Amino acid sequence: MEKITKTDKVLHLKSSRGRKVRVVREHYLREDIPCFSALCQAECANDGKLLSADLTHYVVPDAGVVRDFLEVLEFRELGGIEYLQSFWPELQAAQELHGSISQALQERESEGQERQYAEHLPPEGTLNVNKHRAQLEAFVRVEGSVNKGTGEWAHSRVDVLVFGGKPRNRAVHGDVVVVELLSQGEWRGRNMALTEGEAEERAGEEPQSQPMPTGKVVGILQRNWRDYVVTFPPWEEVQSQSHSSQRILVTPWDYRLPRIRISTHQAETLQGQRAIVRLDSWESTSLYPNGHFVRVLGKAGELETEIQTILTENSIHVAPFSEAQLREMPVNSEESPWQVEAGQVEVRRDLRNTHLVFSIDPKGCEDVDDTLSVRTLPGGAGLELGVHIADVTHFVRDGSLTDQEARSRATTYYLADRRYDMLPAVLSADLCSLLGGVDRYAMSVLWELDPQTMAVRKVWFGRTLIRSAYQLHYELAQSLLNGEPGAEPTELAQLGEAEKGRKMAELREALGLLTHIARHLRARRDEGGALELEGVEVRAQLDEDGNIAALVPRQPLEVHETVAECMIYANHWVARKIQESFPHQALLRHHPAPRQEFFSQLTDSAKALGFNIDTRSNKALADSLDQAVDPQDPLVNRLLRMMATQAMSNALYFSTGALPLDQYEHYGLALDRYTHFTSPIRRYADVIVHRLLTAAIEKEKEVEPKEPPANNKELEALAHHINDKNRAAQQAQKQSTELFQCLYFRDKDPLTDERCVADALVRISVQSSRCHADRLWLEVISSRPHQAPPTSGEGVGQGKGAGHGRAELVQEVVRWAEEASQRQAEGQSAAPKLSRWEREFRQSREPNLYTLLQEIRELALADLSSCQNAVPKPEQATCATSA
Repeated sequence: MEKITKTDKVLHLKSSRGRKVRVVREHYLREDIPCFSALCQAECANDGKLLSADLTHYVVPDAGVVRDFLEVLEFRELGGIEYLQSFWPELQAAQELHGSISQALQERESEGQERQYAEHLPPEGTLNVNKHRAQLEAFVRVEGSVNKGTGEWAHSRVDVLVFGGKPRNRAVHGDVVVVELLSQGEWRGRNMALTEGEAEERAGEEPQSQPMPTGKVVGILQRNWRDYVVTFPPWEEVQSQSHSSQRILVTPWDYRLPRIRISTHQAETLQGQRAIVRLDSWESTSLYPNGHFVRVLGKAGELETEIQTILTENSIHVAPFSEAQLREMPVNSEESPWQVEAGQVEVRRDLRNTHLVFSIDPKGCEDVDDTLSVRTLPGGAGLELGVHIADVTHFVRDGSLTDQEARSRATTYYLADRRYDMLPAVLSADLCSLLGGVDRYAMSVLWELDPQTMAVRKVWFGRTLIRSAYQLHYELAQSLLNGEPGAEPTELAQLGEAEKGRKMAELREALGLLTHIARHLRARRDEGGALELEGVEVRAQLDEDGNIAALVPRQPLEVHETVAECMIYANHWVARKIQESFPHQALLRHHPAPRQEFFSQLTDSAKALGFNIDTRSNKALADSLDQAVDPQDPLVNRLLRMMATQAMSNALYFSTGALPLDQYEHYGLALDRYTHFTSPIRRYADVIVHRLLTAAIEKEKEVEPKEPPANNKELEALAHHINDKNRAAQQAQKQSTELFQCLYFRDKDPLTDERCVADALVRISVQSSRCHADRLWLEVISSRPHQAPPTSGEGVGQGKGAGHGRAELVQEVVRWAEEASQRQAEGQSAAPKLSRWEREFRQSREPNLYTLLQEIRELALADLSSCQNAVPKPEQATCATSA
């Protein structure tokens, strides 16, 4: 039972009427809460210490400081009192931030000004701004439909068009809003023009769809304000905006947002810089929202600045793993190598000497989540297929600091030139990675199959101990499957010819048997209506040092489908297991059927080519796509499948207690239940599913679960969080790939450089933007029909022209960025260094945090002309450094 010490403080105050008032303030102090400091001398129970021992002081700000100066406290330099280290030059960004926040808190629009918007009514809907026509079109998806005859609400879902800026009534993209329907005579259609019109006066000249429900925003239920990246305007534009250089309009990187008014004294110095801004208010008397800038990211157009912009815009925050999190990790070094625990050998099924286990992954893969095994059972009575997945939950306990961080990230973020792991490297690239030739813990699913029909006779789930014999990459596995001479795993290089031949025959037989099983599994799903969709998948090509050297389209191989089919099979069976064990609290993944109107582009395009696409069900769609083949040009079918992919809705995680049973199905895979089990190193959803599977196995054995599963409400909230993070990861990966493409083509002359011409039909150039992301511009330069490439020709990226450009894209862009960074570092090395006195007395002797923040405020308001005069050109240096 916790100990609480109570103290009273009595204050005698006067009311507004002059009466005396006695106020008693009670303070309660709990003595059982540890300090979590490595310097503790009071013998607190500091398990899992959080505070570093490298500091000499800690600052504990009160609620008022945290409320008013949160952005200042977020700076990494503000660790304990360590923020005074290198105070004057290093914290210029914090000083400017503090001044910006203070002014934003004090400034409010005058009540006497003319109102530009109507006041909000009591709130109730999500606003989605059309990024192609951000000035004109936004849509609100609401629960309910509109009766065409009366214009009143009925049931179901409907999109309501909000046309123009004023009807949005200060709502921004992502806000949950209330809409009021206009009269039917004021309804209008969405813009159907291929060009992007940005002016309202052009709207009437462009073609429209059929009139749709149209309304206006009358209330905002929930603001979706977040960190926004903006670009500071040129100094000439600032001077034209206002006589006061303190209040300027900055342009968000996201087209869907309005310009933001902020206060700053460094407008001239910050011109052309990208910075993070937060919104404070949007009064009905103002055309623009008010905000304050938090920190500078860097000069627009530079690689690192644009990468940080992409991460910020997708709300991706991936700080280095903390000391406390890393202390939870097992040790594996030359001095202290990790070993299998004796207790684990007793409780796990040992497959090291009984099963041929191998992995098939992209070349250079470090985080090997999954391995496979297949064998003929003794006597030839049946086949056994095994899928073995890294046992991450053995190392990451529920509720641990590492688990909390993995839950927050929810996924590994893959960008074009880098990745941000969900788990520390000692797990993701080592102890959880199922590398070849080493003992590893796994969660396994083993099926006993009928050798003729592939029907499941028996299935086993459980924890295992495995040793992968071969770590294959896709191209090598396909070569071995095809029997190509010279194809040989590196694990066999040191063996004699006889032993090597025997093991090669064993491996080839296993790959052949695995492919045979996968074909049957795929055929069974095809009968149920599984879709074979198409997309342009680009993979990163790594050099010998593990660095990305190029982006190249992945060439489809049968072994890709073989591995994918086995993973789908495991995910399906695990989904069945956990749903049957926990009917109302299992994490599954469903893929809703697409809305029929999303297929209009596909059906219209197919009809123009003489094909009929039936979209009434997944089976009808799959059969129609199989028949839509042009013998003269195989690209036609591929393009139609790509259009079908674009029409698909997103697959989402959900808790089984949140949806009825008939909504569990996966439309694309044609399965009644599905989940993610096979990638726990890079997906937190799989970690949850592993824990559910473990609990289901324990429940079957009538053993009390060590980690009881979350209830339906908690699991549904977690599913929403993971869905949001997955969308952000996919968007960031797409944007980073587009960034590298634009950076690669930006300095090339599209009229003379052969790498800017694709198939002699399309010219590629870059449409630059000062405030937004650059975009590729494709111009048709020839109207001759497309000629299908010969089947025996060179692969993509092997010839000259645009293919060669793709092969060197990332490598060349990274080299440019490194050279620019080196030039910048050389320029900074000439800057004056701190004096001995500044280095020696960098810590404050004054414990009052308000005093320190007051000093920052005074510095922010100081004249910066001396700083600006220290550099020859404003764009070459900034007084506010990026933190």
